[in-house]
Amino acid sequence: MTSVSPSSSSARELRLKRGEERRLSAGHLWVFSNEIDSDATPLATFEPGDLAEIKSQRGQFLGHAYVNPHALICARILSRSPTQPIGRELIDARLRAALTLRERLYRDPYYRLVFGESDGLPGLVLDRYADVLVGQIATAGMEALKDIVADAVRGLLSPAGLYWKNDSAARQLEQLPQLAQAAFGEIPAEITAVEAGLRFQAPLTQGQKTGWFYDQTHDRARLARYLWPQARVLDVCSYAGAWAITALKAGAATATCIDSSQTALDFARRNAQANQVALETIRSDAFEGMKALQERGERFDVVVLDPPAFIKRKKDIPQGQAAYRKLNQLALSLIDGEGLLVSCSCSYHLAPEDLVAAIQAAARHTGRFVQILESGGQSPDHPVHPAIPETRYLKAFFCRVAREVG
Repeated sequence: MTSVSPSSSSARELRLKRGEERRLSAGHLWVFSNEIDSDATPLATFEPGDLAEIKSQRGQFLGHAYVNPHALICARILSRSPTQPIGRELIDARLRAALTLRERLYRDPYYRLVFGESDGLPGLVLDRYADVLVGQIATAGMEALKDIVADAVRGLLSPAGLYWKNDSAARQLEQLPQLAQAAFGEIPAEITAVEAGLRFQAPLTQGQKTGWFYDQTHDRARLARYLWPQARVLDVCSYAGAWAITALKAGAATATCIDSSQTALDFARRNAQANQVALETIRSDAFEGMKALQERGERFDVVVLDPPAFIKRKKDIPQGQAAYRKLNQLALSLIDGEGLLVSCSCSYHLAPEDLVAAIQAAARHTGRFVQILESGGQSPDHPVHPAIPETRYLKAFFCRVAREVG
């Protein structure tokens, strides 16, 4: 893989076929391999991580990009200025802009600092846990830039450490190995996140994603307005207990966490104790756990569904839709009388209206009446790029549940 030097100022040309520049001209950053004029500029002559100037068939400059000839998305644009090539100066500018936004949004240094394409740094995620940064790289082009990124992070924030948690399955699409290593500094075994004055700990090396799910921060804050005193809460796919503990601190009487990871549940109990509340934990698959609760006659006032993505590729859509329908059906069967369902999906390939359809189908099957009170989504530290629909992925619906009427 090519290692990009901070002083790189020249790049080869990658020319598109006729008419293929329209999507890029509208603001998208991705170039697909079938859009390249390989007769004029053979894609096969590039190495993963090489830099290129993307040009239309007529020679119009469209952007500076990095290249991976082995991937379907063979190039991603980082700069649209002919005079701003890819290098340290560009990375510094992107990171400063990202930091400025987050410091306006958040009082405390706990947030997603970089959200890939939405922050002009495709293939890069950086989460901030005070003076520890955890990053994930998903593309060969950003992999070639990671030393520059690490130096820029150090120069901007002077953190205690930066840890690359590059264990995502998405790296396989770019023929990258899964590995995790410190870029610099001392890396703790656990990270600390702060939400609405509550402190949470989660495992780093053995944790999910970068250790925390900042994308749900604002949705969890919404929960309090819909709770009522002494509510019984079930948190399904709870991870380290953030939904359940948020509910308990907002006045819920009891909370139960279901998760398949014993490590996650251990952290949920620790987090509950640290925040001076108590909760119950059940180690189980989400479907089997809810089915067992139903068979035991357990009932709840509030059920939160925050599962992992059931749909990772388009071909998984039918099976994934059925899974969301079944999950919501089990949840509704556990709600006693009138209650609240919070149903979430982080599957980009599941459209919001399809999650609504799954909720409604589940309601019809269980004889319940559902009203959607509010729709949520990813927190603003995960901004949506208006030209890239793929950057909008998280859905959350807050639903009143009642006995069927009419």
